[in-house]
Parts: sequence; structure tokens; C-alpha cells
Amino acid sequence: MELKEWLVLIIGSLALIFGVMKRLNGWYYEAKLGKLWPKLPPGDMGWPILGSTLSFLKNFNSGQPRILLHNLSIRYGKSDMYKTHLLGRASIIVCTSEVCRQVLCDEEKFKPSLPRSITLLSGRKSLMQVFKAEHRRLRRLTMAPISGHSALEMYINHIEQTVVSGLEEWASMKKPIELLTEIKKLTFKIIWNIFMGSSSIDSSIGEIEALFAQIALGFISLPINFPGFSFHKSLKARKELLSLLQSIINQKRMEKKKEGENWEAKDMMDLLIELKDEDGEELDDETIRDLIFGKLFAGHETSAYTAMWAVLFLTNHPHILQRTKEEQEDIIKRRPTTQKGLSLSEVKQMKFLYQVIDETLRVGSITFMVFREAVVDVEINGKIIPKGWKVIPWFGELYMDEKQFPSPHEFNPSRWDNFVATPGAFTPFGLGSRYCPGSDLAKLEISIFLHYFLLNYKVEQLDPKCQKTCLPFPHPKDKGLARVHKLE
Repeated sequence: MELKEWLVLIIGSLALIFGVMKRLNGWYYEAKLGKLWPKLPPGDMGWPILGSTLSFLKNFNSGQPRILLHNLSIRYGKSDMYKTHLLGRASIIVCTSEVCRQVLCDEEKFKPSLPRSITLLSGRKSLMQVFKAEHRRLRRLTMAPISGHSALEMYINHIEQTVVSGLEEWASMKKPIELLTEIKKLTFKIIWNIFMGSSSIDSSIGEIEALFAQIALGFISLPINFPGFSFHKSLKARKELLSLLQSIINQKRMEKKKEGENWEAKDMMDLLIELKDEDGEELDDETIRDLIFGKLFAGHETSAYTAMWAVLFLTNHPHILQRTKEEQEDIIKRRPTTQKGLSLSEVKQMKFLYQVIDETLRVGSITFMVFREAVVDVEINGKIIPKGWKVIPWFGELYMDEKQFPSPHEFNPSRWDNFVATPGAFTPFGLGSRYCPGSDLAKLEISIFLHYFLLNYKVEQLDPKCQKTCLPFPHPKDKGLARVHKLE
């Protein structure tokens, strides 16, 4: 045979092998499910073991997370669900508000089921992983310290002081700052004080926040615990962080024992150490560590991304910035001369600012998706979701639905004037029994930050067209490199 014929044969053989490998995963699940297989939603199971994970991670890293669903809709037509294989598991992607609501609100059929990477990094006793009775118990025990009216009032002064000093420091810096990095430091300082008080620790707040940042990078990654991989670094960071939290628990238990009846809870960890359930049982150390870890992470990470995007969106839309600023100025004008600083009632008057926050959560798609697992075979709209399969409500697609949100790519807080979304169409803090218990605290934190920013500062972004990445959450790859200027 001539060289040309050999090349044709080799290329043909490779194409055949490629085609077989591409279909092998689908054939495996077809054989496994038997008669159920034709009733599944349309889609593609991808490569053996990997499924569609590599393209999924590539799309998220390049700031284009919607490509996977876009390609599925082109190949298989418009559907409310698609089957695929992501992060090591057979999965169903849900992309309509109706089905998302069913999945999120029915814990009898769908339980929380995070990717293995998140499961190992968040801890088995975190609120993200426990469900049914245990979730209800821990949620009830921990709600008041973070969402009660009196608790929120108590936190305002600390949040104000931290925000004011942080903004002043940024404006004094001669070099540009990474806006995201600095806001994360600020929000972490706020949330650490709320949950941990003035606990004596050897590590600085900056070092602890860096550990959280490293853990977050492993959340959406291949769970390969081997040197050089992101997940391996994240596990090491978590181990170091848990050791630090345990030392604080030990210290607080010693203080409680020493002071006896004179001991009083001063922060969230004190309250968790003191808590007893209906049977008089105290929380064990693992539960306290995992609960604190989850609340520290949720309390600063997503708040920081939201605050950064709000600043950037407002800066790039001067007319919206001006309207938002005028609302804040009006609140100051109506304030009694004897009052110093914000009050909770004033924060609740910030109607347009809250619309800015909601629009930031929608356009920024901060919470792009969540994870559930089918406990039984579930039929929805004539399609079967098999027992044991991951179910992924794909919020990022819902937020760009033109029927729900006309001109969806446009940043337009006014769209929320008297707007009532279809149930399940806008769920940045979740739905049902898993609605985020810290949502009020997060919005309070972001509102106070934006209040002082709007009144006294402006941002000059160095590269407004910087490429975006979505790992672990959407943000510019330069982390919002900018200069912060104080207004005269």
C-alpha cells in the first residue's frame, strides 16, 4: 500500500475509534437502564468516565458557561431538561422555572447532592449536605443569630466601621487594586467578627481568607487528590483551616468551663457551643466546625462577588449610578441630626438599591447552578429522571430567558418595578426549606457597602473589557483591577 492509502486507513481507523468511544458512555447507561432509557430527556452522555466534564470546565474557565446547554439545544432541540455526564456523575440539567421549582421544593424526591469535590471540601455536617430532619434541626437552631431583626441591628455598626475604613484605605493606595480581592478581605473581616468575635488566633485574617479562597478553587474541579492538582491544594487548605477552627473551639470550651455560670455567649461559635436540642444534647465538634465553615464561606464569598459586580455595573451605567446615589442622599437628608450612622429601618428604605442588588445577581449569575439527586425514579412532563442521577437546576439559563426578562443581557434595575417573576425563575438564595438562612445578612452587608461607596467614592476600572472566568464564581480575570478615588 502507498503512503496515501496508509494515511487514509489510519485516519479512518481513528475516526471509527473516536466515534465508538464517544458513544460508549451512552451505550453503558442504555444497557443499565433498559426500558427506562427511551423515556429520559434528550442529551449526550459524552466520554467514558469524563462525560462532558472537560468541555464544561473549559467553558466555565473561559467565562462562557452557557455553551454546554446551548450546544445541547442545537443538537437535540428545545427542551426543559437534558441528560449528560458531569463531574463524575450521570446528570439531568434542568432549565425551566417550572421544573426547577419542583426539584428545589420536593425534598421527598430530590435530596442535596453536591459534586464529590464540594462534598469532601464542605464537610458532611454542613447545612449544604444534611437533609430532612437533621437539616430542619440545625437550621432552626442556627437561624436567629444570623437573620433575626435584633441580630441584624447589632451587626450594623461593625459592618459600617469595617466598610468605611476599607474604602478609605483603598482610596489612599497609590497602585491599582484588585477590587474583588480587596472586597473579599473586607467581607471576610465582617463575617469573621460576626461568627467568631475576637477569638485569639495565631494566623491573620488575611491568611485565613486566603485558605478559603484556595478551598473555593477546588469546588468545581476534578476530585483528584494528587500533588499539582487544584483539588489537592484545596484539601490541604481545608485541613489547615479545620485545625485552626478546632483550636478556637477548644479555647472557648476551656473558657466556658473556667467561668462556669458567669460565662456568656459573645459570638456565633459561642452560641453553637452552648446550644442544646430538645433532648438536651449539645452539638459535637465536627458539626460546629462544618457549620461555621459553611457560614463563613457563604457569608463572605458570594457577597464579595455580588458587591464587586454591583460596583462595576453601576460604574459602567452612570445614569443608574446617579439614581442609586440620589436615593442614598435622600435617606441621609431625612435622618435626625442626632443620629450617627445607618439604622436598619433606613436600609429597608433602599428600594432601588435592592433592585440594583437583584439585577446584579441576575446579570452576574453569581449562583449559576445548584445540585440535587433523585431519591426515586421521578417522572416530570413525560420524562423520567432516574433514581441516583444528579439533577442540576441551571439558574444561569433561567436568568437569561427573554420571556421572563426582556433584553436579558441589559443591566436594568428598573425591570424590578412591581415585577413578579414566575415561581422558580429567579432564585439567587434558593427555594423552599433550603432558602438561604443568611440572605438578609448578605443583603445588609452589600447594601451598607454600596451606601458608603456611592456617597463618597468612584472606581476607575483599568480594563473594562477584560475577559471573564466563572471559576469558582463569575469575575473578570484581572479581578476587577481598578483605582478607587474619593469624591471631593
